[in-house]
Amino acid sequence: MSTPSKTLQPFAVNAPQGRIDFVIPTLNEARHIRRVITALLGSATRLEARIFVADGGSTDGTQALVAQMASQHPRIVLLHNPKRLQAAAVNLVVAQYGGKLDWILRVDAHADYPQDYADVLLAEAARHQADSVVVRMQATPAGRGVMERSIAAAQNALFGNGGSAHRGEGRGRFVDHGHHALMRVDAFRSVGGYDETFSHAEDVELDQRLVKAGHRIWLTGAAEIGYYPRQSLTQLALQYYRFGAGRWANFRKHPDSLRKRHLILLSLAPITLLALLSPFEPLLAMPMSLWLLACLTAGVLTAWRSRQAEIVLCGVAGAVMQLAWSCGFWGRAIQDALQESDTLAVPGRPPTTEDEK
Repeated sequence: MSTPSKTLQPFAVNAPQGRIDFVIPTLNEARHIRRVITALLGSATRLEARIFVADGGSTDGTQALVAQMASQHPRIVLLHNPKRLQAAAVNLVVAQYGGKLDWILRVDAHADYPQDYADVLLAEAARHQADSVVVRMQATPAGRGVMERSIAAAQNALFGNGGSAHRGEGRGRFVDHGHHALMRVDAFRSVGGYDETFSHAEDVELDQRLVKAGHRIWLTGAAEIGYYPRQSLTQLALQYYRFGAGRWANFRKHPDSLRKRHLILLSLAPITLLALLSPFEPLLAMPMSLWLLACLTAGVLTAWRSRQAEIVLCGVAGAVMQLAWSCGFWGRAIQDALQESDTLAVPGRPPTTEDEK
């Protein structure tokens, strides 16, 4: 299988000097982890970097695979991440090993990377005087299943990704958020690292603090990664439900963080509830019907333009992504409101960790 991971500029020979280590948060990534580490080993050796795999308690053999590779390559270090979350994994490495580091490179185990990935990003950071370099990502199915291919097509299409900067093509530019990759350790530490109360959207939240503190985030056009999407609609719905919940948590902490494209998504859960009342008033189903028609039409057009009939279900995948995101946002909002009400109803009860999340 060919991968879309590519470097769009020649090999970076002017990368800035400075100590860098790689951080790979993992949880049940046996399917991908060997390939990801192998892709990074060459640049890790050249840059004298370590590859930290911070595992949150995998049960699929991920740890055994990493331990086997570590026995052959001393630059690979397997760590236990007791808090399980990706945010906690990166914080753990910075806290324990970041004292002499200038840079950390966060690597997603669910993706493919060019072999000169680190070199290119370091060169981009030097060229643009950036404190963080984020990358574009292209969803690519690991297999040839119809649904997995349709999910990938939806995530790559405008109607599925909503125009997120790191999902599109184009030249590099400064942004307020992107898919996390290279970060300057002193900038990361200056804002307190990742907020570990965020299980999702922790990258969005950190970028809010980085930008407000005056740090510069560069979305590079020099490299992109290939991201492996979920394989079923059920997995996709759960993923985007959590994304939506993370966005609510981010909105609650940073009320200025929502963008215009989010407003349409916010309306989807309410119009779905309205549609449930359509037996009493048929017109209440119209907003949801029009939205579903738009998604299905976009899916058909995407398949037709790409001459790939097998991805015609990408409209269905896009609808699942959007509705699950909306349900996650409002579900987390309602959950927080109920918890706050419960706290107020019991005088003297101190707030718990769940209240803070």
